[in-house]
Amino acid sequence: MRRRQFFAATALSVPLVTTGTASAARKLTTGAEQLAGDGWCRLRGRKVGVLTNPTGILEDQTHIVDSMVEHNVKPAAVFGPEHGFRGTAQAGGSEGDYADPRTGIPVYDAYGANATKLQAMFTKAGIDTVVFDIADVGARFYTYIWSMYTAMQAAPNLDFLVLDRPNPIGGRANGPQLDPAYASGVGLKPIVQQHGMTVGELARFFKGEFGLTTGLEVVDVQGWRRDQLDTGLPWVPPSPNMPTRDTALVYPGTCLFEGTTLSEGRGTTRPFETVGAPGIDWRWAEQLNALGLKGVRFRETYFAPTFDKFQGKTCGGVTLHVTDAAEFDAIRTAVAMLITAKSSYPDVFAWRPDHWIDKLSGSDRLRAMIDAQAPLSEIVGAWQQELQQFRRTRLPHLRYR
Repeated sequence: MRRRQFFAATALSVPLVTTGTASAARKLTTGAEQLAGDGWCRLRGRKVGVLTNPTGILEDQTHIVDSMVEHNVKPAAVFGPEHGFRGTAQAGGSEGDYADPRTGIPVYDAYGANATKLQAMFTKAGIDTVVFDIADVGARFYTYIWSMYTAMQAAPNLDFLVLDRPNPIGGRANGPQLDPAYASGVGLKPIVQQHGMTVGELARFFKGEFGLTTGLEVVDVQGWRRDQLDTGLPWVPPSPNMPTRDTALVYPGTCLFEGTTLSEGRGTTRPFETVGAPGIDWRWAEQLNALGLKGVRFRETYFAPTFDKFQGKTCGGVTLHVTDAAEFDAIRTAVAMLITAKSSYPDVFAWRPDHWIDKLSGSDRLRAMIDAQAPLSEIVGAWQQELQQFRRTRLPHLRYR
């Protein structure tokens, strides 16, 4: 059977999800669960390389690579993204190349590799099919989607199979679009900050909008709606500082604090939900609550990070409590936090000297407008036109209602 005919013959693509009530009572079936249901037989005879991490699990908590091995469909190689295949590395780290102790499968370190280097890994591993299964959290600066994009670039003559999973923060697109001049490892192509797509939809978007030629197939999730946040699926932290679904809700906004001198809560039990620094006090929470931002309340908090910024030092700040996920706007909320922190604590707040905030927000516009003391409504309004255009552009690539 010809390579391009293989996936079509196995009918891996699933029709659009039908309308209905969005609740955890709806049975969701991930792409991985569908292939595992028939013992991975659709991959038999293929030389498979799997790009995955600890989130690539089945309903019974078994990892897909271990499940494949149990069913005698042993991958030829595994490729580890940021934090690694088994997830032992912290932010900005990976596990290196090694033989997986459990399965004996060679693991290649794909984090930070460009398309040329990754293509060389694929060639060395002797694969003809790439399987991607990683749970995303819906933010442009979460690196897994760019690992997928780079792998698609590196696989022009291979089949590329995405096992889709729900977007845990829903299907709403929001925020500024990346200016290509600010492309980096936390944003390679012009998409908005909260893209509102599943990895399967993004793969279709990447291929359709950016000219990729890989032989793409996606196994769609069955039973998910775009407005559905409570999926009923087990939560596996996609990275060490993403411990809960609540973290994912705020992350598209509060990750911007990585670009400042304030702690974004790394080294605490509530990273990205807790933000602060020495010298900040109760007045910040009072000021933020007075703004009446929808779907969120701020609690005065004090913490001492065990690592990262201000390790071992007592910080004052706020913890975000999302009260209504449907109304909560993570990016608008974070911009309000940046504005008030800069104006109320000028001796504490500063941008990182490397202007990392520009990479995270997608341009220098956010930093420049906050420095110019532009009001919140004006800053948020500045990206509305590009956001609407992105929403129109992504429409042909969406698979869920």
